[in-house]
Amino acid sequence: MNHTGCDRCGVRQTPFPARSGPCIGRYHGRMKRTPALVAALILLLASTPAAAWSALGHRLIGELAERHLTPEAKQEVARLLAGEDDPTLAGVATWADTLRSSSPEQFKRTAAWHYVKTTPGSCRIDFERDCKDGQCVVGAIEAQRRILADRSQPLAARREALKFLVHFVGDVHQPLHANSRTDKGGNDFQISLRTPLEPEAYARKDYKNGVMGTNLHSIWDYYVLGSPGLELPAYARKLDVLPWPPHDTPVGTPQSWAAESCRTVKASALYPRGHKLDHRYLDSKRPLAEQRVRQAGYRLATLLNDALER
Repeated sequence: MNHTGCDRCGVRQTPFPARSGPCIGRYHGRMKRTPALVAALILLLASTPAAAWSALGHRLIGELAERHLTPEAKQEVARLLAGEDDPTLAGVATWADTLRSSSPEQFKRTAAWHYVKTTPGSCRIDFERDCKDGQCVVGAIEAQRRILADRSQPLAARREALKFLVHFVGDVHQPLHANSRTDKGGNDFQISLRTPLEPEAYARKDYKNGVMGTNLHSIWDYYVLGSPGLELPAYARKLDVLPWPPHDTPVGTPQSWAAESCRTVKASALYPRGHKLDHRYLDSKRPLAEQRVRQAGYRLATLLNDALER
C-alpha cells in the first residue's frame, strides 16, 4: 500500500503532530480471487503464529490505556466501538491479528505494518529501505493516527484506524518487532522451552512431555507474560498500581519507540547463549516485558487523548 502526503510517515520531532488530512493508501496488483486460492490462504495464515504480543499482552495494553483516557476521549472511543462484540480497547486489541483468518487479503496487505526492520547491526531506521511508502509499524501508526483524528472521515474508517492503533502501538513495544538482527525478529532463533504452560492451539503439535519446540519470538509473544497464569483483570490491576506514567518514559514518537525496542534487545540480553530454556529465563525477563506493556499503555493513552479531543 502506497501512502501519499505522509511526510515520510512517522518521522516527527513533536510527540504527535497537528491534525491534518489522513494518509490514504492505494493497493496495486490485487490477487485474483478464486475459491481455491482463498481457501488455501485461510488455511496457511490460520496455521501461523500471532504477529506480536499474545492476546493477553495486547489486551493488557488496551486495558491500561483505556483506564487513562480523558473523559472526552473515552466517550469518543465508546462511540467508535459501539457494535463491536467487546466495545473496549482491550476487546479490539487483537483484531489486526485475527485478520489472518477473517480477511486473508487484508492481512496480507497490512502484514508489514506490524514491525520494522532496522539497519543490520544498528537501531537506525532507513525510511527509504525499511519503511518505504509507510510500509512498517512506524508509518502505519502515523497513518492510522491521522485517519482517527480526522472527523471528516467515515465512522467505519475511523473505527478501523482505532483498532489498528491499539494493536500497532503494542507491536512496536515488543522488542523483537524492531530488531537489528537478520533472523526475522527471533523467528529463526530456535528454542526448546521446558514449561507447564500449554501453547496456543496452532502450536500444540510441538509441545511434548512438557517441552515446547518454538522460537525466541514466540517466547516473547506468549510465554514471558503468560507463564504466571494471571487473567487480564488481575494482571491489569497488578500493573496499574505502579507509578503512572511509567518511570523514565517520555511520550516520544513512533520512531523513537521502535528505536527503544531495538536497543532493548541488546541492552537486556534478550538472546540467550543457549537454545534450551526454562522458567528462569521467563522469570528474569518478565519485569522488562511488563515495563514495555506499561509504556505501550501510557503512550497509547496519550496518542488517543491527543487524537480524540476536539
